[in-house]
Amino acid sequence: MTMNITIERPFAATEKGMRINNEDFIYPLSELADSGQRLFMVCDGVGGAEKGEIASALACDSFQSFFETFFEDDDPSEDFINRVIRYTESRFDEYVKSHPEAKGMATTLTFLYVGVSGITIAHIGDSRIYQFRNGKILRATEDHSLVNSWVKLGRITREEAIVHPQKNVITRAITGTDDSVCADVALITDIQPGDYFLMCTDGVSECFTDEKLEAVFSRGLNAESVKNMIVEYCADEARDNFSFYILPVLGVQKIAGYKQYLLSFFYSLA
Repeated sequence: MTMNITIERPFAATEKGMRINNEDFIYPLSELADSGQRLFMVCDGVGGAEKGEIASALACDSFQSFFETFFEDDDPSEDFINRVIRYTESRFDEYVKSHPEAKGMATTLTFLYVGVSGITIAHIGDSRIYQFRNGKILRATEDHSLVNSWVKLGRITREEAIVHPQKNVITRAITGTDDSVCADVALITDIQPGDYFLMCTDGVSECFTDEKLEAVFSRGLNAESVKNMIVEYCADEARDNFSFYILPVLGVQKIAGYKQYLLSFFYSLA
């Protein structure tokens, strides 16, 4: 089964919050995004003085250039996405070799691709992707973080994780070939018109509980108004950089494959 998935104009923001500089990066830049865009990324650079802002921008550039050069399928596979990560890690190595002061730079990653079999998502670190339907969270990625691993082991509760002093320690990030990682990848086929996808750094997710996010998305506002609400709230609450993309699903047309069409045709004649 293939799909013709259309989205409305996406909206995004990337702000430094209360930090001196912005180590987040989004692709495409918000002013360049339109309803025809298929590939989206939101990255949170890690490293401070070790050039986190370079890491997030380099990751986005590496993904975009690799896709532009090598992607020939309808939907990116898990293997293909991890090949892009290997390429990105090698570019990190090259940059650090030329700029030793950047040793230690890293970035999280959220990735989303609107394909023909569904929407492919991938993530590394504690930047998240949410899917909303009728204002409720239908799906959310699971953080690669120290506190989340403790929650899964039963050492602390989810409520304790939110305020834990080590809540920002991540267990997976793109750094280089010496510490190679893989993304968690999923193909989402349960998509309906009116769904929203939110990709965001932890500067957003730390400001909003699930309940607060659902309150924003349940108001029936358009994507631009939702964007403005999130920016306004994070501007007052976020201690970190905050960046996000909002993707509103406009339509989903399911198209049966040619073999399925023939079978259904012959069955109708029986």
